[in-house]
Amino acid sequence: MNASSDIGLIGLAVMGENLALNIESKGFSISVFNRTVAKVDGFLNGRAKGKKVFGARSQQEFVASLKKPRKVFMLVKAGRAVDELIEQLLPLLEAGDILIDGGNSHFPDTIRRAKLVESKGLLYVGTGVSGGEEGALKGPSMMPGGSPAAWPHVREIFQAVCAKTPDGEPCCDWIGENGAGHFVKMVHNGIEYGDMQLICEAYDLMKRGLGLANPEMHAAFAEWNRGELDSYLIEITRDILGYKDEEGREVVDLILDAAGQKGTGKWTVVAALDDGMPLTLIGEAVFARCLSAAKEERVEASKQIQAKGGKFSGDKAAFVNDLRAALYASKIVSYAQGYQLMRAAAKTYGWNLNNGGIALVWRGGCIIRSRFLGEIKKAFDRDPKLVNLLLDPFFKEAVESRQAAWRRVIVAATQMGIPVPCFSAALAYFDGYRSARLPANLLQAQRDYFGAHTYERVDQPRGEFFHTNWTGRGGSTTARAYNA
Repeated sequence: MNASSDIGLIGLAVMGENLALNIESKGFSISVFNRTVAKVDGFLNGRAKGKKVFGARSQQEFVASLKKPRKVFMLVKAGRAVDELIEQLLPLLEAGDILIDGGNSHFPDTIRRAKLVESKGLLYVGTGVSGGEEGALKGPSMMPGGSPAAWPHVREIFQAVCAKTPDGEPCCDWIGENGAGHFVKMVHNGIEYGDMQLICEAYDLMKRGLGLANPEMHAAFAEWNRGELDSYLIEITRDILGYKDEEGREVVDLILDAAGQKGTGKWTVVAALDDGMPLTLIGEAVFARCLSAAKEERVEASKQIQAKGGKFSGDKAAFVNDLRAALYASKIVSYAQGYQLMRAAAKTYGWNLNNGGIALVWRGGCIIRSRFLGEIKKAFDRDPKLVNLLLDPFFKEAVESRQAAWRRVIVAATQMGIPVPCFSAALAYFDGYRSARLPANLLQAQRDYFGAHTYERVDQPRGEFFHTNWTGRGGSTTARAYNA
């Protein structure tokens, strides 16, 4: 058969179907294949009818339909299914062909797969795709990484189908080598966990602390979405709080308070631990979901343990304004921590990440899209080597000017007995990061006391280590002497 398709896509679940239609709508011809061939027929006779979509009935037919270098976009479940598909496709492809994984793969798997595919003379792209089903159809945020030689071949298609910023710039750019694209998508998802938990804490304080009704909270979030907090997640929170079913019931109050998760937030926290980065806010967001899942235990505990806090007695409107400030300041900390993690990972894995470009990629199409990201792009334009967002003049002033409100919110929450783990973690990080001296000197003394782990001294150069015989019974041997 004639090789006529610009790109091929394997995996016709909803995301695959929507992305295929998106690609075709931008003027590209596309071949599709699915392990269950009936899905191919259903797609061709349904949503793809009359469009430039070729449906293959076998992998051989699928590969033969693609122009060289062949570009194969895989949208299958992350994990073993991706490895199996790669194993099946490699014998059918030739040197220079490109395999693209658009699923939520864990970045170490992408590093491993890129090495394997490149060893066979092919190119590999692991691209994060964010925006859900609607984004896949109308324009997602895309974060491609992998074999740099692949980018010129896929760039036109990727930047045509992705979301665009208000200025028309594509929300897709090359992220970096091997697993960089999937790593950045993972951090995106971790930040998403943090943003959602912060919003939920603000909601909880309004509802349980202030006793606001859903219409009042709907109005507050609507106002917030017109200002500095303008974002997709604030927007949908506004809509959720204003939604009623056909019987006039407020649906948000009917939903069980037990959160689910697919694991990308946990991956982000584990990566932070591996690189020694204090990703405290996202960590608390993950643990908040874990705690919410223990619904039955919490219900029983609520019968046995009572908080001794008081009720809110201040100005509710003023407190809502404080909440807005606290949410914005905490959000800055969350992104500062996320960028710190990406900075550390780039050093660990040898990636050349464009931090401002990543903010631009996240400006549209993805779940964390917001006005706020434009300021991050400007921060890295001002200083491409910026160590921490908290040191950028804009963000430094933004946090400092909201600091008093931030503290008032956390004090009030503590007094009312309402948990705000992410607000609190954000402030604790801020206070820790701005502290010239922390109590780790005592911690190091403790470690040296019980384990002879040694310590550095303030009156001696960094890198020189000392040990004290604290009890008079120890010797001169230290843990460093036999540390593997």
